[in-house]
Amino acid sequence: MGENPAKNHYALLNQGEENEMEIFGYKTQGWRRALCIAGYILSCGALLLLFYWKPEWDVWANCTRCSLEEAEVFLLRTTDEFRIYSRKTVTWISVSALIKSRSDYPAAADEDSIFSKAIMKPSLQVKSIQVQKIRYVWNIYAKQFQKVGALEDHYTCSALHAKFGSGLTCNEQNVRRVICGPNTIDVPVIPIWKLLIKEVLNPFYVFQLFSVCLWFAEDYMEYATAIIIMSLLSIFLTVYDLRQQSVKLHRLVESHNNIMVTVCRNKEGFQELESHHLVPGDMLVLKGGKTLLPCDAILISGQCIVNESMLTGESIPVTKTHLPQADNLKPWRTHCAEDYKKHVLFCGTEVIQTKAGDGGVAKAVVLQTGFNTAKGDLVRSILYPKPMNFKLYRDAFRFLMCLVAFAAIGMIYTVCVFALSGVKTGEVVKKALDVVTIAVPPALPAALTTGIIYTQRRLKKKGIFCISPQRINMCGQLNLICFDKTGTLTEDGLDLWGLLPSERNCFQDIHSFPADHSLPWGPVFRAMAVCHSLIVWEGKIQGDPLDVKMFEATNW
Repeated sequence: MGENPAKNHYALLNQGEENEMEIFGYKTQGWRRALCIAGYILSCGALLLLFYWKPEWDVWANCTRCSLEEAEVFLLRTTDEFRIYSRKTVTWISVSALIKSRSDYPAAADEDSIFSKAIMKPSLQVKSIQVQKIRYVWNIYAKQFQKVGALEDHYTCSALHAKFGSGLTCNEQNVRRVICGPNTIDVPVIPIWKLLIKEVLNPFYVFQLFSVCLWFAEDYMEYATAIIIMSLLSIFLTVYDLRQQSVKLHRLVESHNNIMVTVCRNKEGFQELESHHLVPGDMLVLKGGKTLLPCDAILISGQCIVNESMLTGESIPVTKTHLPQADNLKPWRTHCAEDYKKHVLFCGTEVIQTKAGDGGVAKAVVLQTGFNTAKGDLVRSILYPKPMNFKLYRDAFRFLMCLVAFAAIGMIYTVCVFALSGVKTGEVVKKALDVVTIAVPPALPAALTTGIIYTQRRLKKKGIFCISPQRINMCGQLNLICFDKTGTLTEDGLDLWGLLPSERNCFQDIHSFPADHSLPWGPVFRAMAVCHSLIVWEGKIQGDPLDVKMFEATNW
């Protein structure tokens, strides 16, 4: 996150990343708060409902702008074309129970880390906010919010080996755990009452409630009853679908939150614990046999064979090598350049084989935990899908605004005509408001929702699932659909037909397979025998199908 010193009430969160946001600092003011509460009461909750729809208005009405350091409330705004606002309140994390004396903390591994720079002395508290499942803490030296749950990128290769090669002490681990939170990708099942309230407070349904009340006042019972039944059916179907999605996602990720792992403690040896206790900087010990990775980690000792099909969709085992102990001033990621992934073990992937390094075991330093991991990013993309700006939505909104404009003209005309005719004030108000319900059809949202749910059920029968049902409406606007096969084989099995050697910039005779005579020894033969990434696992050669067939053709 960057900060403009001239405007310390404003900064950028996740600067340069896809989820970049602007953050503004505010402080609650007593008399503003009192006026807003009075407004809630006098408006019978209408002002509170408006603030629910517009969180930025709530902050502007209740608070005054101040520096980020002093702020109690933060207003966040996305930097994309949608400019979506959200409100966040400061949470204070106390570490006083873990730090009894100056000698307890910070230790060598934490002198230049955010965990040391976030602790306010002498209160021993950490100022934090949580945005889309990611926790940020206030760096009291840099005067900015920084992400926790991830090891800083500034460490060099040699620093990673030196500072974290022997593991964290129990005290360091405990402090980091309190500040970062648990290493879990936790997707709670949303209670039905919360889903119901959120759906009912949708502006369209609030408008429907207003329309129905007006029709009952005018003794227009039949149509009002029909609208109520349709709206209730639409709300219940939507809540049911959302609840089912929440339960499925919860079950999908909960099984990997509690895996027994072995960590190396500084001066205390190996220790077994549940994976939700892991923190960035922990030394993870990888033993033989299949193991699911509960975090992102960088291999610093030994070698691993990993199945990354969860991330890439490809079931070909990938070989991971340890990070070199290079003595330079470049951060480890910059030093490794594009090859840094060959040293990183990603959360959710499966380690199927390990080769011991120094000390007789393979070791990896925990890089990222929880929702900061590769798997966490996938889950967050489901929980917080990126909004899309479709032309149909823009046109529909413009059409609705035109209807509202016509309704306003109709209201003015109705008021003038009935007032000049000497009609009672109550009747004039009813007739004027009735014009709005005629111009803007109140059954529209219920009809659209019912149509989307029915379409979803038809797609489900075909084995097609949609995480954002509102986008189904867009499918009718598509003229061209492109599919990317990503190199995945459409069927199992591959045969080698032939080999075309090249010598002195000229192609030689084709060597067909299978052939009676073996391939002559030479550069081509040597390349086919050794230039591959195959492994022997459980007595079988495994790897890229093309590599397997080429190697088998050599009879090596």
